[in-house]
Amino acid sequence: MTGRSPLILSQQLLTALGTQVFLHHQDRIPHRSAVVAISNHRSFMDAPLLMAALNRPVRFACHHYMGQVPILREFVTRLGCFPLDAPGQRQQSFFHQAVQLLQSHQVVGIFPEGAEPMVHLTPARQMGLFQRGFAHLAMRAPVQDLAVLPIAIASQQETTNFPFPLKLLGWFDPSEPLFQQAGWHPMVFYHRVDVLIGKPFWITETHRKSYQGKQAKAVVTDLVDYCQDEIIALLRYGY
Repeated sequence: MTGRSPLILSQQLLTALGTQVFLHHQDRIPHRSAVVAISNHRSFMDAPLLMAALNRPVRFACHHYMGQVPILREFVTRLGCFPLDAPGQRQQSFFHQAVQLLQSHQVVGIFPEGAEPMVHLTPARQMGLFQRGFAHLAMRAPVQDLAVLPIAIASQQETTNFPFPLKLLGWFDPSEPLFQQAGWHPMVFYHRVDVLIGKPFWITETHRKSYQGKQAKAVVTDLVDYCQDEIIALLRYGY
């Protein structure tokens, strides 16, 4: 697999599905620096969609089960995703792999809402609270010129299928409570979608020096709040 293969595959997938993508604020995209790309998340199409919008291969952290399901494992591997390890090792694995990628000036993609909006279908305009792992990564990664880039995905036209029961995924990852529930897993297909790029948050030495002791929590909260507020504002603009 060549370095740009995930990008090419993403573009081919969107073309095959006939998805119309409208990109806004393209001038805000950093092109040469390491980037942590943050986005709202409702569909399996989000990863290839963001990759095509940024016009760069993006290495996405994805759920452990995606590396266990045979056909799905091949798909996410070809997209350049890295599935997280089993429980108890996920955080360590995530930081180790993500830091290595950022040090080589790649783009790491993270969906801070986690798996919840993928499992329980939510309205297109709705966004859940962000988990804080991406902010800790940005502050800890020993990388100069690191940008955290908030991005909003605003679906304008879509269809949804329910192809398999949630408990089926529990066979591959019995540790995930979401997969022990009744119901069927939704799959959202975008037909027309806006991708809105937010203003990047550049991590400075001042931020990193403040990321220690009692100040660390406030620094992380500020970054999480910035990304949430930026994406919420972009979604309002998009709709």
